[in-house]
Amino acid sequence: MNDILAKILETKKVEVTTARQMRSESDLLREAKTRKDLRGFTRAIEDKIARGKPGIIAEIKKASPSKGVIRENFNPAEIANSYAAHGAACLSVLTDVQYFQGSYDYLRQARAACSLPVLRKDFMIDPYQIIHARAIGADCILLIVAALSPAQLKEFESLALELGMDVLVEVHDRAELEIALDLQTTLVGINNRNLRSFETSLQNTIDLLPFIPEGKRVVTESGILAPEDVRLMLDHGVQAFLVGEAFMRASEPGAALRQLFFAS
Repeated sequence: MNDILAKILETKKVEVTTARQMRSESDLLREAKTRKDLRGFTRAIEDKIARGKPGIIAEIKKASPSKGVIRENFNPAEIANSYAAHGAACLSVLTDVQYFQGSYDYLRQARAACSLPVLRKDFMIDPYQIIHARAIGADCILLIVAALSPAQLKEFESLALELGMDVLVEVHDRAELEIALDLQTTLVGINNRNLRSFETSLQNTIDLLPFIPEGKRVVTESGILAPEDVRLMLDHGVQAFLVGEAFMRASEPGAALRQLFFAS
């Protein structure tokens, strides 16, 4: 595990401990279970693909540890509306505060501004976070294989499914993929960014494709920057994409999405 990820996970432990002191898990669970507003995240992706369009998870992200502030003029509701108007299937909202300058309120604002399902993009290390994700309105959570044991992955997935949410499981290499394939979720995210060097290569997705069985939906993550990148993935049968940074640097994120995926 690289130093940045290890540092983030240590911070998460402190955050969860603090959150538990402020509000009990049982109380949070009651709130999560009272919400009846789930939007099918996986279904939205599959519906787009069934109509011959790419399943785009468009990310709302203000900053990152490696790049600093990516978008100064940051209005989650406006960004969400822009994405929804230009062909996104779903949203991904960064909720990590310390490293990505995210916020739980950003997820709430983005979801309230449109009808798209929303992924809570964060570093899940505790069941409390899964419950909290549903309580704030998430329709899907991210589980990172590099950050969790196989037992944790199954426990967290089970809890998410119990609460009605979908799961996107993220892998970086063949060993992580084998672990991910034991989960029920059909959504397998392949991150093209090397966790150790932070270099990005789309070849990572291509190299792992032969090992993914039917019934799983590959979501390629990171490094989709130009129409030729999209074409490369489509030519290899990859029809779902998680893209953020390329859009966040544009004045109109939705227009950038349209240009990247639908310009030709």
